[in-house]
Amino acid sequence: MTTSDATPTPYEQMGGEPAVRALVERFYDRMDSLPEAWEIRKLHPEDLRTSREKLFKFLSGWLGGPPLYIEEYGHPMLRRRHMPFPIDTRARDEWMLCMNQALDEQPMPTDVREGVRQAFAGLADHMRNQPG
Repeated sequence: MTTSDATPTPYEQMGGEPAVRALVERFYDRMDSLPEAWEIRKLHPEDLRTSREKLFKFLSGWLGGPPLYIEEYGHPMLRRRHMPFPIDTRARDEWMLCMNQALDEQPMPTDVREGVRQAFAGLADHMRNQPG
């Protein structure tokens, strides 16, 4: 998710590194606490520290900030990296529930929030690798 050099990136519009980090923290806090997210939570390790850091690094570059994930791990190849995990419509919806709540709690312009929300929805749908 990038924009031209003349337009601030979503990363910048959201508030940069502190805002993206806060979004990731809120997201995983929701995943860890919402009973409705149990299916997606069980696909993650018990300790979420590494998951939090990897998502922060990925989102940093995906939102138009520093490409931290690529610098450390190479191309994300998200779908390939997620193939070992059964991701169906329910898992997608649980992931989006957590992300939508995190986005709603994150201070940012409404148009930026909605653009990021739509981009996440497309990304989450693309990650499905199971029927249903």
